[in-house]
Amino acid sequence: MIGAGNMGSGIAQAFAQAGFSVRVRDVDDRVLSRGRAQVERMLTGAVERKKMTAARREEVLARLRFTTDLKEAVSDAVLVVEAIFEELEVKTALFRELAGLVGPQTIVATNTSSLSVGRLAEGFPDPGRFAGLHFFFPAPINKLLEVVGGPATRPEVLAELDRLGYRLRKIPIRTTDSAGFCVNRFFVPYLNEACRLVEEHVASMATVEEVGRELFRATLGPFELMNVTGIPIAFHAQSSLARAFGPAYAPSRLLEEKFRSGGPWPWKETTVDPAAKPRVRDRFIGLTVGIATRLVEEGVATPEATDRGAMVGLRRGVGPFALLSDVGVPEALRLVEAYAQRWGDQFPIAAELRSRAARGDPRWELRRVRVERRGPVVWVLLDRPEVLNSLNTELLSQVEATFQSLAREPGIRCVVLAGSGPVFAAGADIAEMEAKSHAEGIAFGFVGQRVARCIEEFPAPVIALVEGYALGGGLELALAADFIVAADDAQLGLPEVTVGIHPGMGGASRLTRLIGRGRTKLLTYTGVPVRAAEAERMGFVARVFPAASARDETQSLAELIAQRAPLGVRWIKQVIDRGMESPLETALYLEGTSAGQTFATADRREGMRAFLERRPPQFRGE
Repeated sequence: MIGAGNMGSGIAQAFAQAGFSVRVRDVDDRVLSRGRAQVERMLTGAVERKKMTAARREEVLARLRFTTDLKEAVSDAVLVVEAIFEELEVKTALFRELAGLVGPQTIVATNTSSLSVGRLAEGFPDPGRFAGLHFFFPAPINKLLEVVGGPATRPEVLAELDRLGYRLRKIPIRTTDSAGFCVNRFFVPYLNEACRLVEEHVASMATVEEVGRELFRATLGPFELMNVTGIPIAFHAQSSLARAFGPAYAPSRLLEEKFRSGGPWPWKETTVDPAAKPRVRDRFIGLTVGIATRLVEEGVATPEATDRGAMVGLRRGVGPFALLSDVGVPEALRLVEAYAQRWGDQFPIAAELRSRAARGDPRWELRRVRVERRGPVVWVLLDRPEVLNSLNTELLSQVEATFQSLAREPGIRCVVLAGSGPVFAAGADIAEMEAKSHAEGIAFGFVGQRVARCIEEFPAPVIALVEGYALGGGLELALAADFIVAADDAQLGLPEVTVGIHPGMGGASRLTRLIGRGRTKLLTYTGVPVRAAEAERMGFVARVFPAASARDETQSLAELIAQRAPLGVRWIKQVIDRGMESPLETALYLEGTSAGQTFATADRREGMRAFLERRPPQFRGE
């Protein structure tokens, strides 16, 4: 970790808490001392709040070493992260110096929030292993991590940094190397717009503050946020955006005056004017939706990443695209056009927003399920990491649609159902569930059952990989797979009784068939989750892998299954599933008949010939 200031020491702490050995380097012993003291204060506070034990605090501190010697700091490091003064020349000089000190495989990352990653990479001889890792303040606590690829950054480096983000217990989002990256591109102009609204006498500070909190479902409004994070940071960030995007992003006169005069915003000394709130709301929506849709059109980030950045990094209850859908696409376009009028060509409107409005789309749907293809193995990833993949109607509908679509594709030999990050699914979305009526609650359970049945009846084998948590509806979904494998630190359970309900998506029925009535009743009556090893002992987890290698182990297992005769695997899946529901005599007849049918396949002839010829078989599913 190069730099021991507020961000540098916080980033170092985040790595140490995740189990990494960290060497922290700064040019000044006093800065190093302050950085260590800051980490000690943060950890002590965590102990006082009972978020950490005293022993754990000492473990984390023991992983940190502070030095002024750059060579010593980076020697044998697998990753070097820079967080020094935001000045291009200073940073590029550091990277030139690092070039002769780090190994040929070392990844070098900058924590810059305002400079071009590509420009900074010019100071490093191998820009392919240079990237941006933009942590958000406070780094040990804030879960968001922007992973920024420069023009030359290799894809495998970005993939490794994504995995690293999850190991840090962060939620990484990918962005391209554009000014402000993703989150600051729409967030900093929001702070600036708050100042403009007051400067133009549209509304008082208190009014703007209240609208900001209400509209974005945030704890703090724009002025209190600037008071907490620093008015100079807002001014410098807005100035950087203005240099990249022109006058529409220019800092307001009021923001510049406050930056130069110092002191906090005195918003509490003003009063709220309810009549002015609609105008403030419309301006905020026009600005935010206009910038968010434009940055997506430019390829800076996906809509999902943009909303995730707002909800995780800014701790808002709603992201720009969810807000757009709440307002409605046609109305959102009207507000963007109204906002853009004052800037003309300096505030371009996304063509996709116009196109969706012209079609009359009511919402901008977000993708909650990702599909990754790895040869004959397909990974279906639940992708709501900002809420631990909690299951709502939207996510369940997309899971069902994904499996229905994949079922029509030839050549898929195995599917892995997992979370996009290190959590499978922490249950149903209580925020959605709480508002449901009696009838809606019943309907939701049957929707979940239908989705689980879709997974269960998928023609190829489905493996559920549980990492982190599979609780409630999450475990019910996993139980619909052919079998569950789990990371050794995973927890699995059906805790519905702790919120006044019980499993309704088929979890209790499927679990009973796996582990019997007594154990199922123990899990459902108490609602207490069990560790992966205990779940394996009880019989509803088939295999447990080390957490650090669970994905690789699962891929290897899926590839092994994919190498087997696909018709044989598919048919024995049907035999087992149907046999479980039949008397033994019927099941035996089904098994014998099905096995006999395999003798009529080309795969049987190929498999036996390959065995006799002592070579690997080449199965074709025929």
